[in-house]
Order: sequence, then C-alpha cells, then structure tokens
Amino acid sequence: MMTEHDPEALSNEHGTPDQTASTTTEQAEQKPAQADTDSIFSFQDLSSPLAENVAALGWKDAMDVQQQAIPLVLRGIDAIVQSRTGSGKTAAFLLPLLMRIDLNLDQPQAMVLVPTRELAIQVHRAFIELSANSGCRGALLYGGVGYGRQLDDLKAGAQLIIGTPGRVIDHIERGTLSLSKLKHLVMDEADEMLSMGFYPAMRRIRRWLPERRQSLMFSATMPKAVRNLAAEFLHKPRWLSLSGDDQGIETLLHSFYRVEPMDKDRALSALIEMENPSSALVFCNRKSDVEYLYQYLSNAGYNVDRISGDLSQRARERVMETIRKQELRFLIATDVAARGIDISDIEIVFQYDVPQDHEIYVHRSGRTARAGKTGRCITLSTYMDEHQLREIRRKYSIVIEEKQLPSLDQVSARVRERTMVLLEEQVRDSGSIDRERADRFVALAEELSSHEEGQRIFALMLDEFYHRSLHLPQALPKERERFEDIKDHPRRGRSRDRQEFSPRPREKDAEAAVATNAPAAPEATDEKAPVKRRPRRRKKTNNPEQAE
Repeated sequence: MMTEHDPEALSNEHGTPDQTASTTTEQAEQKPAQADTDSIFSFQDLSSPLAENVAALGWKDAMDVQQQAIPLVLRGIDAIVQSRTGSGKTAAFLLPLLMRIDLNLDQPQAMVLVPTRELAIQVHRAFIELSANSGCRGALLYGGVGYGRQLDDLKAGAQLIIGTPGRVIDHIERGTLSLSKLKHLVMDEADEMLSMGFYPAMRRIRRWLPERRQSLMFSATMPKAVRNLAAEFLHKPRWLSLSGDDQGIETLLHSFYRVEPMDKDRALSALIEMENPSSALVFCNRKSDVEYLYQYLSNAGYNVDRISGDLSQRARERVMETIRKQELRFLIATDVAARGIDISDIEIVFQYDVPQDHEIYVHRSGRTARAGKTGRCITLSTYMDEHQLREIRRKYSIVIEEKQLPSLDQVSARVRERTMVLLEEQVRDSGSIDRERADRFVALAEELSSHEEGQRIFALMLDEFYHRSLHLPQALPKERERFEDIKDHPRRGRSRDRQEFSPRPREKDAEAAVATNAPAAPEATDEKAPVKRRPRRRKKTNNPEQAE
C-alpha cells in the first residue's frame, strides 16, 4: 500500500525521530554482511555420482551463482541470494543439499518452497537429473492433483521435499509430513512467493520448523517485503547479489516491453496481473491518457486513482487522503501533477509512455528504490519510442532489459493459481461455524455443477472474489527492525512464534482441568465484575439525632 511521507522525514522512516536521533552515523551506514568470495566452488569438488551427473548434463564450468553460493550452503550459513532466472541458481542449492543429506535417515531433511506448480515441477526435474544413482529420495508436493503419488513418495522415506506452501501445509496437517528432522529450508523465488499471496501460508509453516536449521532465500528482486520476510526466517544472513556487476544489492532494475500503440492498456493490465505489486505508480505524458487509463483500470476492478492538472482541489485532497491512509495500491499521474507528492515504498514504477525529456525518465524511476530500498521501473515502448530509449540508455549508462509480454494464457494461469491460493487460505482459516454455514450451499453447488449456466455462474463468483481481494491490503511481512541490524542479533521470532500459535490461556486452563479433574478457570466475558465497596465509617457524634 502507498503511504505519504514528509520529505524531511524520509531519513527517519526506519524508526521514531528519537530512535533515529540516537543512532550513530556508523550504525546508519551499516550494510548487511557480504558473502565471502575467498572460497570458490568448482565441479571438480564434487564426488561421484554427482560429478558424473553434472558431466552428463554437459556442464563444464560452474556458473557465478554456483561458485559463490555453494560454499555458503556447505558451511551451513543462512544466505540471501539475489539472482535472476536462468542464472543457474537451482543447482546452486540442489547440489550442496544433495551433498549434506544423510542417506541413512529416511525423513525429510531439506525442503524447497516454490511459488508455482510449474516451478515445482522444474526444480524436481533438476533434482532427478542431479541425484541420479545417489540414493537420495525426493517428493514433489503441489496442489490441483491427487494425493496418491505424493503419499507414496513420503511413505517411501523422502529426504528432500519440493513443493508449494499450500500443499505442504495440507500434508503437515494431515499428519503425512513431519518436519522434525528438517535441517535446510530453501525459499526459491521469494518475491514471487509473496506476489502469489503465500505469506500467510509461510507463517503457518513456520510453526512446524525446527529452531536449529539453515535457511536460504533466492530472489530476483529485493523489495521491502522480501527483506522483512528474511528478518522472520533467516539468522545473520550473508548477502550474495549476482543480478549486476557489483557484489552489493541491486536496488533498481530497469526493463521494457515492446507493445503496439493500441495495445498499451491491455499490456499494462497483463503486467499488473503478473507482477501483482503491493503498490505502483503509473506515469503518463498526457492528462487525457491519465483519465482514460484511470477509467480503464477502474472498470477492470483495480484499486486505482489518478492525479492530473484537470483534477479539482477537492478531488486531489481526496486522493491524497487515501494515500495517507494506505488505502490505495495504484496511482496514475502526469509528471507535473506528481510533483510535491512524496510516496514511500513504491514497488514498481510503470512508464506508460516514454518521456521526450530524457531527464524525466530518471526522475520517474527515482520514485522507487529510495532510502536504500529496492524497486523496479517498467516501461512500455512502441516502435516510435525505440530511439528515445536508446538515447536514455546511452546518456545515463542504464541497463534496460528487454522482456517479452506475457501471453493471455500465461496471465490466465497466473490468475487461476493466485485465486486457488486465496481460496485454500480462506478454507484453512474457516472455523466450525463458517463450515456449518457453507454446508447450506452444498446442495446448490451440486445443482449448479449440472446447470447449463453453472460454469458461467461459478466463474462470475470467482472473478468477484478475486477482484475483491485486490482491493484488500496484501498480507506481507511487516518491518520489525532495521534490516541492516539483523546480522547483529540472534534469530528473531522463535519464542513469539510458539506463543503466537499456542492455545489461549483459558484453553490451557481447560486442558489442565481435564487432566486433573479440577474445575476450569472461568471464561472471560465482556461484563465487568461488581466492585466491592468498603462500608462507610460513621463519624462519632454526641448528638443522638445524628446518631440515628
């Protein structure tokens, strides 16, 4: 969600003014611990049969992410690896996990969480290729399919689990998966995991994780939510960034998509569906485009508003109020109208038009990745804009990566998966009363399933449910502390986790009462107990009338 900040208070956004004032300059400039690069991994370090499997795949030299990440994993260090898709990161965690798993222990010792079933299948395929003839057993767990094959793999003594958070929870709650012997946790594509809405499921999984474990996080981008997620799961993490030429965290990623001039609105809608940012700022060159895009996205069901020179002062104040209350996800604006508005935590800046003034591109993209945070700038470019984009690249030495627009099938698949995640989470959170109310509609659901318009009715209901969820604040990790200070503290949240998911006091009293045949503590109510007042003492007097 968007929040508005006083420009002078930007430096204090990690704490209260008093807390920030007491922070020394050295603490303020403190950076997360960088990964050690003294130890470089090579495929020659592998033993048989892993070395033979790597050779069979035609891999000669380890890629950068493998050279630098594998030594950290082998040393049992928690790490955050920023690496783009296709960089070889899957082998960067699978190979060291295969080297560390105890083949004599027929219980899950490592688990890889991924956001989509496609990625789960892809990682499992890589596991099959790399683990051939090693004796290591794995299980692939994802939703939308039956439990039979998954149960067979778990019963056979799977030692490495690859799955989506939702199906992993289902197996844990069914009692078919135990994490008591888990030593290694990998969160692959952590930014996508949050985009898909898996944060509540990940918090639920955390209650079953052993306190002593190694946790690894791989992510192409490092927005604030991903950093906060690391603060919950990782212990003194080491940083390793291979998204750019430097070894620090890449704070701003630039990309562009080639689109036809008449398809820009649909292209923007498709990108919003795929990325699902918690907050975004959309820049247009003309006021008429701001108004058109506002109407288009509003009709599509998005939580959006706009600011332009044509807006009245009252309407402008209304928009600013929604920003201050963090009730707005997408804001469309012109460059002039956006001046003087300082919005923090912008995850993505969309450039609906390439600006004619090259300096404006820099100003627009600078709206994200502020105060050491990370962000992305995505530009929609037509064939008429290519020259301007080349000039911007050359003038400011900006690496702007070209990407392919997602197809309609890809967007539909992403929406279906995200909707399923939301529905499954709602079912998990439902209580006995919720299920009792839902039972009233089972017969109607069966009737609609055979109705000629039944599928259309279900589709309309799911569409309404999905778009209603887009208007709600995303469930994302909250900032508990300055992320740069994590490495100086022990793992956070362990005792709180146990307390958070433990029974409430009166439930504990009831359980104890059953065990000891003692009466349970009275249940708390909203009614206040009567206050016992001390009797008023009469004053001594010699007047008999007053004594009466």
